[in-house]
Amino acid sequence: MSEHLPILIVVCPLAAALLVPLAARLSPRLARGIAIAAPAGALVCAVAALRVALDRGPWHYHLGGWAPPWGIEYVVDPLGGGMATLVALLALLVAIYAGPYLRARSAFRAAIFDSLFLLLTSGLLGITLTGDLFNLYVFLEISSLAAYALLASSGERAVVATFRYLLIGTIAASFYLLGLGYLYALTGTLNMGDLAIRLAEAGGGSAMTVGVVLIVVGLAIKMAVFPLHGWMPDAYTYAPPPVTMFIAAVMSKVSAYALLRVLFFVLPATGAVETALAVLSWVATGGVLAGSILALAQTDVRRMLVYSSVGQMGYVVLGLSLGNATALTGALLHVVGHAVAKGCLFGAVGSLPRQTMQAEIAGFAGASRRAPLTMAAFTVAALSLVGLPPTAGFFSKWYLLQGALEADAWFFAAVLLMSSLLSAVYFFRVIERIYFADDPGAADPGASRHRTKPSLRMLGPVITLGAAVLLIGILNGRL
Repeated sequence: MSEHLPILIVVCPLAAALLVPLAARLSPRLARGIAIAAPAGALVCAVAALRVALDRGPWHYHLGGWAPPWGIEYVVDPLGGGMATLVALLALLVAIYAGPYLRARSAFRAAIFDSLFLLLTSGLLGITLTGDLFNLYVFLEISSLAAYALLASSGERAVVATFRYLLIGTIAASFYLLGLGYLYALTGTLNMGDLAIRLAEAGGGSAMTVGVVLIVVGLAIKMAVFPLHGWMPDAYTYAPPPVTMFIAAVMSKVSAYALLRVLFFVLPATGAVETALAVLSWVATGGVLAGSILALAQTDVRRMLVYSSVGQMGYVVLGLSLGNATALTGALLHVVGHAVAKGCLFGAVGSLPRQTMQAEIAGFAGASRRAPLTMAAFTVAALSLVGLPPTAGFFSKWYLLQGALEADAWFFAAVLLMSSLLSAVYFFRVIERIYFADDPGAADPGASRHRTKPSLRMLGPVITLGAAVLLIGILNGRL
């Protein structure tokens, strides 16, 4: 079976998505066990495949023995294997985290939730490993359809927000598919490796330009790059806590990985790509500032975190657009660090009991005395997004700043520093409420009877992610 590790990474959650509803009819506990075991299996396979790729070079796996460009190819290289490991790890932690949330649902509804979650995980893993641009589109749609259903599962306002996301997501996917059609018409192939060779031979032209623009815009919408982020605040705010924790952590990062893969591994460094990167640099700059300012204006912590993501994704796009090795290192490290930190933040907020904790910033008064470990993890993740050492966010921003200076992009460097200051303002006002404000319910004996601590199944993943933020920062030189 070791020869088939690349496909097993995707098959483990995909097969489990089909088995969970059937297993729920026999035993809800069995269904939950499968839902946790599947991402664990995918994680083991991803780590093993990544080790092979690091030792022997990229692993090209041909489905059914059909060689590309006719056959479908999976590629495990350090970049794709690393992203697959990140997605599988977060999927495993969120699957554990979701247990207490699903306990309040019927066995059938819990099984449907787990099935959709595994389908989403399978789609995201497929994006990280596929070596074919059309299959990337297929996995993009699989993950999107599952995400729509999960985001809307809390009902009420979530349904309206998700419908808006569905419309915009469909436009994004259509842009990507149309752009892919232009590249196929130009070269007659969809395999990434083969396409890179043929595009280099074909040179530029209007078809190349239109294809590049459509693909970049489509993926930018999926990433929620400013000003294409309008679908995200409501969709993430009103979704169930486990869904927001996972989607906010990895979904936009996988789209950023896809954009990096297309721009730097498939498309030639021609005028169209250079122009796209130049435009992206200024779009990213606007996103970094706008996301930080909009986050500063929020009173709901969940919306603050969402707008923070808009700004943080601006960091990633800016690193890609600068293009030098230092900036790309910072962008990739920021993808990993932000995924872990944002998963920790949303997980911490979602694990707090709703009867004692509100999402409003004022409701966090005295939270460190109600949930000290949860708030400690929240604080570490927040400090990472501010960019304080020794967290992952400090080192990723340091590399991005160095990359901007190497490119003589002094304005971009100033924007990075200004954004970090704004991040400090909106995160420290929450931290101040957590540790230094009086708990308004502490003097109410009746309220204390209704206080409950976060479940250990929810606390464990949050603390794990908080610790990972520190470890990624301390060990970043070895990653």
